[in-house]
Amino acid sequence: MPEETRPRLAGVAGRIRREDVEAVRERVRIEEVVGAHVTLRAGGVGSLKGLCPFHDEKSPSFNVRPQVGRYHCFGCGEGGDAIDFVQKIDGLGFTEAVEHLAGRVGLTLHYEEGSAPRPGEEPGRRRRLLDAHKVAEEFFRDQMATPGARAGRAFLAERGFDKAAAEQFGVGYAPAGWDVLLRHLRGRGFTEAELTASGLVSQGQRGIYDRFRGRLVWPIREVTGETVGFGARRLHEDDNGPKYLNTPETVLYRKSHVLYGIDLAKREIARAKQVVVVEGYTDVMAMHLSGVGTAVATCGTAFGPDHARIVRRLVGGAGGAGGVQLASGGSVGGEVIFTFDGDAAGRAAALKAFGEDQTFGAQTFVAVEPSGLDPCELRQQHGPDAVRALVAGRAPLFEFVVRSTLDAHDLNTAEGRVAALRSAAPVVASIRDTALRPEYTRLLAGWLGMDDGRAVREAVASAGRGRPAGRPAPAAPRPDRSDPVAQVERSALEAVLQHPDLVPEAFDGLGADAFAIPAHRAVHEAVRAAGGVSLGRARGAAGWVDAVSEEAAEPLRPLVTELSVAELPTDRADTLAGYVRAVVGRLLEMGLTRSIADLRGRLQRTDPSDPGYGALFADLIDLEARRRALREQG
Repeated sequence: MPEETRPRLAGVAGRIRREDVEAVRERVRIEEVVGAHVTLRAGGVGSLKGLCPFHDEKSPSFNVRPQVGRYHCFGCGEGGDAIDFVQKIDGLGFTEAVEHLAGRVGLTLHYEEGSAPRPGEEPGRRRRLLDAHKVAEEFFRDQMATPGARAGRAFLAERGFDKAAAEQFGVGYAPAGWDVLLRHLRGRGFTEAELTASGLVSQGQRGIYDRFRGRLVWPIREVTGETVGFGARRLHEDDNGPKYLNTPETVLYRKSHVLYGIDLAKREIARAKQVVVVEGYTDVMAMHLSGVGTAVATCGTAFGPDHARIVRRLVGGAGGAGGVQLASGGSVGGEVIFTFDGDAAGRAAALKAFGEDQTFGAQTFVAVEPSGLDPCELRQQHGPDAVRALVAGRAPLFEFVVRSTLDAHDLNTAEGRVAALRSAAPVVASIRDTALRPEYTRLLAGWLGMDDGRAVREAVASAGRGRPAGRPAPAAPRPDRSDPVAQVERSALEAVLQHPDLVPEAFDGLGADAFAIPAHRAVHEAVRAAGGVSLGRARGAAGWVDAVSEEAAEPLRPLVTELSVAELPTDRADTLAGYVRAVVGRLLEMGLTRSIADLRGRLQRTDPSDPGYGALFADLIDLEARRRALREQG
């Protein structure tokens, strides 16, 4: 790797120079960074909206304003710039986030020699681990053409996958040697510490060695397309390891946070508002090659809440009645389809999917192949049409779970029906959708063959009373914005932060007491400390917000971000200037009115014979004239 493109390592350099951090902020397009994780749609002039990636919600409250380089969620309060977003969404330290973004825009970073890295951070570590995976993936793919990979090529061919399919999904081969990949990576400049941290090698009594040997290898990528781990399939009888071996938990790879095929499926998921969850790598391949481009697979773990959040961000949508209900009350505007083998293990997996805190609800389906074929086998034996038909013939998850519960009992006997009711009632009671629960109670009575629906309703109700709530505690209430003064002040600050070039110069003449709400007054103080709107015009929108945020106290910065990305009421660019002048004008008028009221009170308390009475009266006349002129301008 050329020296100029290789990230610095811990111990060689410390913190990134300030000017480079600012350059990253200026050059990175925040809508592209966020858009890799969230489906964004136009939300007004200069604003984009989507479902928040940091909490579950029904309707979009997550705003991105590219002009100022900031995002803010009006539901949970998360906000910041592109660096903050990468830190939070990927769990990175500040230095690693900056390095990741610098790599996106091709910016070379410089470090302060001799300065210490931040606690717990190693500059460039994540980038180096990603680079190691990239080199390993290329190595594995190249090995597919070697004689040693004959068994791997035969494995794919037997399942109907040709060379083009292998290349499409990046399938490679890990040589059977003890340290073939290790030597290759060392030759590319990677250290033993980096390789150990990457999970590409294992530690033995005699040192480190290749984790994957003599296996077919699939790259596991993040939604951004960067490879963070591998899944490897055993090929040889003398391999005593597990049938499938994945990368261990590392800084990059957390199995509860990755979905195989998500990089290939993300656009189709967003378009079709659908995701199909299968059980294996070859099943994902079979689905995609059969025309089901929304298929993904978990990697050695059950589909859980973190996987659900990944899917929800891609599906997007406003939720509502047609959405997929999440356990926390949010929803996905589409459907999730689990495909399971038709055998007992597959049915157990479907039941487990329902039991995982009911991550999905009303729009969740199960597609089970009755003869027990998985999607890969189905494609081989019956062709792509059968795979598509499997997905099209999906059944609601609730129905599948209830019927599967009933199947465990003999419904031909009274005892069996009673036992089945006792087993199925808690399942129906656990349905969180209050509109669906009565309907499934009615269906349960029919499936049981019980004419007396009252007994079933009472059983479900009783089971529901015994079920723990399980809902998270509600978030602290947001500040009440019904106060007219607070509304005016907030609107003015939104305009000042987002469009300093349109704000009347009179704003910079406001004193420290111009704002009545303490938080707004503190933001105004930060605006003044940053040089006022006159300097804001010269800085540009993004640089202006950064300057104000820097002047604000740490607890106040989220409010600065929130104000800088808030959606303005006007939705036409040609009316924006008039809106900004109007809201700032109302603030100025409100301040003048407050000052006039104060002066009138002082005059009433002052004796007309007092020498200062005349000066106070003149000030009152001046203020009233200024207010009158302001109203005439509006």
